[in-house]
Amino acid sequence: MDRELKIGCIGTRGHYGQALAELEQIENVRLAAMSPGGDSAEGIKEWCNKRGEFAEYFENYQQMLEKGGLDLVIVCGPFEKHAEMTIAAMERGIHVLCEKPVALKIADLEQLKRCAEKNPRVLLAGMMFSRYEPGFFTAHQLVSSGAIGEIRLINARKSYKMGKRAEYYHSRSTYGGTIPWVGSHAIDWVLWFLGKQPRSVCAMHSRIGNGGHGEMESSALCQFLFDNDVAVSISIDVLRPPGAPTHGDDWMRLVGTRGVMEVRPTEIHLINDENDGSRKVPVASDRTLVGDLIEEIRGGKKGLIDAAQTLELTEMCLRARDAADGNGKAEFKKH
Repeated sequence: MDRELKIGCIGTRGHYGQALAELEQIENVRLAAMSPGGDSAEGIKEWCNKRGEFAEYFENYQQMLEKGGLDLVIVCGPFEKHAEMTIAAMERGIHVLCEKPVALKIADLEQLKRCAEKNPRVLLAGMMFSRYEPGFFTAHQLVSSGAIGEIRLINARKSYKMGKRAEYYHSRSTYGGTIPWVGSHAIDWVLWFLGKQPRSVCAMHSRIGNGGHGEMESSALCQFLFDNDVAVSISIDVLRPPGAPTHGDDWMRLVGTRGVMEVRPTEIHLINDENDGSRKVPVASDRTLVGDLIEEIRGGKKGLIDAAQTLELTEMCLRARDAADGNGKAEFKKH
């Protein structure tokens, strides 16, 4: 039997709850330590109490990383500290699952890149849970098998309800921007499906209609140009009506040389040589983000997102945001 893996969790911002829920389904792993990381650990404590489990509490997250004997840490502390927390873990040989974005500034991202280069055996994955949703998971398999031929054009949409956001969403320095927070999911679909390098991005965003949330942008639009002249447009907003049946509206349309596919989290609409669009496409996913990461730590197959993709996704988000702040366009370096 595989040895028990010890997991730590820092902070409760973002999707820590989804990561812990997936952890519940995996055998021979244990949440061994927790730290607020300058935020809160109350949600982690509640998770442990409901299960009658004990995780050691550390007020200082660095002390937790130093003394906890951890195999993996879930980083969900303040957004502006993601990079420093991830670097602190990776330098100690601890694998990391980090809430996105893993950095709020290009300078912090460059430090994280150098850390990843120095520690190639340490795994890093961003919280791109939507890769594992049945619709997107199945769509990726279909595209990889040639169902729509070569992708030439992508349109995507990511929309959330605004609600009443915590104070840290009101400031760019602690939020990072709506493109990297909300738009990162849609940008990630594009990066994953294309498997190509972006050449440039044009972007804009606006705070108008943000419901009094300070510097938080309410809407954004990004247009990426990828290698081989693949064009991509992504619309992003937090203006989904309060009465909508779901918190989020996720949608992607892929135009290929042999067909067109529209994708949502639980459904696919496909038109190609074999399907005129009237036949329902079965969707399913038998994997999870945390499950994949644990399996890879144990020497099994690779997960769907790795350090290189996590870092490239973050750069795409930050350069798009910075382009929207400035002259509206940014170029990407070849690598």
